[in-house]
Amino acid sequence: MTRRPPGPVAKAVGACTLVLAGLAASTPAVAAPSAGERLTAPALTATENSSYARQKLSWHKCFAEPPEGAPPGAERLECATMRAPLNWGQPGADQYVEIAVSRLRPATAQPRGTLFINPGGPGGPGLTMPLVLLQRSAVADAYELVGFDVRGTGQSTNVTCGGTSTSPNDPRDRSKTNLDLMHDAADVFVRHCVYRSGPLLRYVTTEQTVRDLDLLRHLLGWQKISWVGYSGGTWLGAYYATFFPGHVDRFVLDSNTEFTAPWQSSFGWQPLGFERRFREDFATWAAGYDTRFHLGGTADDVRRFYERLRADVVRDPLLFLGLIPIDGPVLDGVILQSMYSKQSFQPLAELLQELRAQVDARAAGSPPPALSAAARATLDAARRTSPDLLPVAAADAFPATFFAITCQDTPWNRSRQFWEKESARQGSQYPLAGWASVAHPCAAWPRPNITLPKPTGRGVPPVLMVESTHDPATPYEGAVRAHRAFAGSRLLTVTNEGDHGIYTMGNQCVDGLVDTFLLTGALPATDTECAGTGIPAPTDPSQPQAFARRLPANPLQLNEYYTKVAGPTTR
Repeated sequence: MTRRPPGPVAKAVGACTLVLAGLAASTPAVAAPSAGERLTAPALTATENSSYARQKLSWHKCFAEPPEGAPPGAERLECATMRAPLNWGQPGADQYVEIAVSRLRPATAQPRGTLFINPGGPGGPGLTMPLVLLQRSAVADAYELVGFDVRGTGQSTNVTCGGTSTSPNDPRDRSKTNLDLMHDAADVFVRHCVYRSGPLLRYVTTEQTVRDLDLLRHLLGWQKISWVGYSGGTWLGAYYATFFPGHVDRFVLDSNTEFTAPWQSSFGWQPLGFERRFREDFATWAAGYDTRFHLGGTADDVRRFYERLRADVVRDPLLFLGLIPIDGPVLDGVILQSMYSKQSFQPLAELLQELRAQVDARAAGSPPPALSAAARATLDAARRTSPDLLPVAAADAFPATFFAITCQDTPWNRSRQFWEKESARQGSQYPLAGWASVAHPCAAWPRPNITLPKPTGRGVPPVLMVESTHDPATPYEGAVRAHRAFAGSRLLTVTNEGDHGIYTMGNQCVDGLVDTFLLTGALPATDTECAGTGIPAPTDPSQPQAFARRLPANPLQLNEYYTKVAGPTTR
């Protein structure tokens, strides 16, 4: 996607990206607010801040050509650019950001309401999300579907860290030298983010974003909005409902963060979630096809296969994809990214099989076999979506926004000793992801003075929460806690399922219940369950790339695909 340069913010605003762990006394603070500056504000009304509330959105077609594989109607997607105050606490007309927005209105009828859709992240570009719901024809015929790139990312005013990245060092190496290097890298990363993003950085937060969204609601002419938010979009949706309960219609929160707790608590579930998904879902599935993939005949065998492979590439990093080494942390990242969707299991198994052949050939002194196109595509996909592996400045608005929001919204423990001890505890139990928290960016982040209200659900219409029991990125345990703490919510549990992002994936039980709620407002009388759809068998071995070429069903991957291949534009 072509990225718009940063929009006008006063006379200059740059961009921001990733960090690492640790806290040094020399870490620069985010530029201090001017005397009397407010970071919080009352809700916008139609009579306030008229230069923003009275602006007219100029809509035009988003695509020269709709994305390949997009459902009929994709050509109707319209895009526009909205201006919002840089700081909603002091919304002056001379300091603003630009927010890229999209809409897809019913082809023949007037919509019953407006439905905002967010892919999460936080920080994921969302202009093409209406296309994901276009396949739910009854919903698409009933609603104006709205997508948007939140401030900081996509075609909205960007933050960046100038292409710098978190430490490539192996977090399993617990030597003092390595830990010092990782903490030093964190300090450098934070400096880049603060310097390159300038005054915009401290205003890329959930509160500022939900106020942008309420301005968009007003400009679209609706009193209330409905919502489908995935992953980090559940956090954003819960906070919109908390700030603007009177503007809430029908909210669906899919693959839930623990949005009733700080970000640190929510992310604390991830090592458990990824390890469970890897061992109980992927490894069990791969072991069932040992004659095809040769990774091991039991789930424990598959896990040991990976640990041996990881140890081998740590000793002798393999060079693929130009000069990017495939070492322990990169291999971890590939595994983690592949856990989000069962569609990634076969490409991952084939990649591990090929990497083993590479390692064995190198050990024997033989020329290693060339990686297949499918294996390279799997590695490239992981590099595109993993913040730790992003190599260039043009690609870092998403991870920059991710860290700006998660590190600034709520407090984090800032002790180096705490993170070293916590990562050792998590790593010993959940080695796939647990060790990595030693390099957590938010431990070093210079956080503005922000206090968000805790979402409680009180005064909010009932919401529908959807969660799979083996979700790796937003584990079930955190979602259950959020459900119990958010009054009036209904929890739809998807059993025997681990995909991250469930609605619109083809689970008829889930899709039917969510559609019914969006169309009629009817929720299940109590918490309820749907069965998962299971992991598909491998495709024909004579066509190893067929699986990788299939259009994603997962809504988050489908949004990424549409964004990449079509490049919607608000200009």
